[in-house]
Amino acid sequence: MELIKQNSQTKIIKSLLIVFLGSIALAISAKIKIPFYPVPMTMQTFVVLFLGVSFGFKIGLATVGLYLLEGIIGLPVFSNSPEKGVGLIYFTGPTMGYLVGFLFACYLASFVKVKDNYLTIFTKLIISTSSIYILGVLWLGILLGWDKPIFEMGVKPFLLAEITKITLLTILIKKILNEKII
Repeated sequence: MELIKQNSQTKIIKSLLIVFLGSIALAISAKIKIPFYPVPMTMQTFVVLFLGVSFGFKIGLATVGLYLLEGIIGLPVFSNSPEKGVGLIYFTGPTMGYLVGFLFACYLASFVKVKDNYLTIFTKLIISTSSIYILGVLWLGILLGWDKPIFEMGVKPFLLAEITKITLLTILIKKILNEKII
């Protein structure tokens, strides 16, 4: 009985460590801008999908949730913070829909399985990433008005970068899923 309790505590500590380190990885991925056309690329969506695929929806959602909470309380973890603000003011700005979409994308990415073929993995990751952009566009439309070119502003510049990240993750998935982390 004591061994079961000890194993359970070890698993909880390991999960909490992954959540904490994952939120740090998300913050770092938001800050590193890779020159890309037509806009610089961050690796945030890659990390969000990676978390869902690697650790499942529970740990993935806890990690993304912690990252969002860190940003909401004022830590400069978001992509353009502190330059363009911090905390709840920044969170409720133009990027809120995308940030909330991270939760949905992480959850959907958790449905990628090791038995999936590459086309299925790619498709599941496209669907996962699409949830980020759907919520992002909806929020932009509400915030800026539907008379603005929302798709051209909030999706089109990022499509090539997203396809690149999804392709890279698709290639790495089999290796990631074959490694038991938790």
